[in-house]
Amino acid sequence: MEKQSLHIEYEVYEDLTGLSDADAWLLKEAREVTAYAYAPYSRFQVGAVIRLANGEIIAGSNQENASYPIGLCAERVALASAASVYPNIDIDTIAVSYDNLSGESTHPISPCGICRQTLSEYERKQNSPIRVIMGGLSGKVYVISRANDLLPLSFSGEELGL
Repeated sequence: MEKQSLHIEYEVYEDLTGLSDADAWLLKEAREVTAYAYAPYSRFQVGAVIRLANGEIIAGSNQENASYPIGLCAERVALASAASVYPNIDIDTIAVSYDNLSGESTHPISPCGICRQTLSEYERKQNSPIRVIMGGLSGKVYVISRANDLLPLSFSGEELGL
């Protein structure tokens, strides 16, 4: 038997003031987009804002449904919108924020498993990294340089023989 380990690195900022102006602006936008979420069941509003390689900005918010499993996460709404409107433009960065209407929103949260898989797929598709900025409405901010780092040992088209 051989033991191996996985390791990821990410940047931690005390708040958005340590970010570049462009990254701070993107996270502020994601914070604002949380207000557009439709989350009457979870009361957990999420906003995601994408900066494309050409400078265009695309936003998305989570959209719940009474049939709970068919809701859409903010990250996937933004990713699908970007791919639909700008199909041949790479995604540079995605910022994700949230507003927990039943609690605090003071620390970073990571995208769910489905969103991690989707981010990983988009990163492979464009063959370049997608940066991920994560933060609540206040508090610390995490920056990950590659979305794939959020999903080690991920499933990909290679497993399908593609």
